[in-house]
Amino acid sequence: MRRTAEPMMPNKGRLTNQQLRILGLAWFVIVVMVGACVFLAIYFGMQPKRPQLAGRMPTSQASPPTATVVADASTQIAGGPPLSAAPTIPPRQDQSFGYGIQTQTHINTDQTLDQVQQLGMGWIKQQINWKDLEPVKGQPNWDALDQIFAKTSAHRIKVLVSITDAPDWSRSVTAPGKTGPPDNPQDLVNYVTALVQRYKGAVHAIEVWNEPNLADRGWYAPGGLSAQAYVNLLTPTAQAIHQVDPNVIIISAALAPTGGDGGVTALDDFEYLRQMIAAGMLDQVDCVGTHSNGINLPPDIAYDQGYQDATARFLGPFANPHHSWSFYSTLNGYHDLIVASGHNTPLCVTEFGWPSIEGMQGQAPPGFEFAYDNSLQEQADNIVKAFQLMHDWDFVWLAFLFNLDYSPKIGGDPSHDATMWSITAPDGSPRPAFDAVRNMPKPP
Repeated sequence: MRRTAEPMMPNKGRLTNQQLRILGLAWFVIVVMVGACVFLAIYFGMQPKRPQLAGRMPTSQASPPTATVVADASTQIAGGPPLSAAPTIPPRQDQSFGYGIQTQTHINTDQTLDQVQQLGMGWIKQQINWKDLEPVKGQPNWDALDQIFAKTSAHRIKVLVSITDAPDWSRSVTAPGKTGPPDNPQDLVNYVTALVQRYKGAVHAIEVWNEPNLADRGWYAPGGLSAQAYVNLLTPTAQAIHQVDPNVIIISAALAPTGGDGGVTALDDFEYLRQMIAAGMLDQVDCVGTHSNGINLPPDIAYDQGYQDATARFLGPFANPHHSWSFYSTLNGYHDLIVASGHNTPLCVTEFGWPSIEGMQGQAPPGFEFAYDNSLQEQADNIVKAFQLMHDWDFVWLAFLFNLDYSPKIGGDPSHDATMWSITAPDGSPRPAFDAVRNMPKPP
């Protein structure tokens, strides 16, 4: 159909000088904006990115990265104030490096957590002595934990719970001073299930047991040391935790770095880890727990690189080189064993540090003479360097310094060996390591 011609308009198809200027200005603005977008895209695309650790959370289990709350605002803990409802990334989805520290949180809780925040730490480690908190089967005492988790939620601090020491009622073999697991894994499953249900959203990671490669201090049990027995305890416990709260990070029990004695009272941690991997441990956890006591080697020194310290009082690392003396060799050795098994599960270093007896009254216990070899400044320098190494290695997810405040809170006497690792002095004042940790950069 033929269109009717439109009426003729004056100067149709010609632009005035003003219109031309406007069009020219608009074109200039568009060119500048497009150029800026291209520049920014190239710039940010060239920046280094922290790689995602494949072992942290299986892709098939991942949820969309939506914000959740620590706990419902209406949730009450033992009649106390409601837990804070601050949005946070679910722990298993948070791929950033976690800076943490072990504390005596139940003593002066608010003051302790204020110090944690001064240090710039986002995590604390809370060890739970199950034996003390459920002395009668089926009658757990939640009073101390109620206070702790209410306060940590209010301070927006994430919590790693480390569970150890089964009650005597759960064990057929007991002896004074010797701790071990329950005979029946279901007893631990029941306790942990109740704990996660009660504090859902306030517990962010759980380390299932502690140093099971030591017979007296971790695994005094029928049948002796057994990686398979540990995995039999871990498996139903991990499954129960994730049934209640799939966001909790499951960490395997950290092993004691030790040369061992053939498995009588101790088993070498590398050999024990091999056995745990063979028993299927890596299929149950999000993270492999590790410990390193620092001894008197700097954190970047491998045990076999020929390092010497002519001033050292404790000669173990120099006279008898072994990976267990070395922070560097222990952590890298664990990672190598995991990778060799075909996995990329990250490490969670649930205890590390360097002891120093400088400024303390008394003597180091026998076997802890290496504490004389670390000055307070060396303690500070080693801790900062270790955090930097773990961050840069990219196979460590969470790292917990041992410890903040054992020295002023459990007596300040070096005969309590844990006090020598403290970054606060017996009188509560900060050691150089406190200031060093507070001031060090903490990239995610």
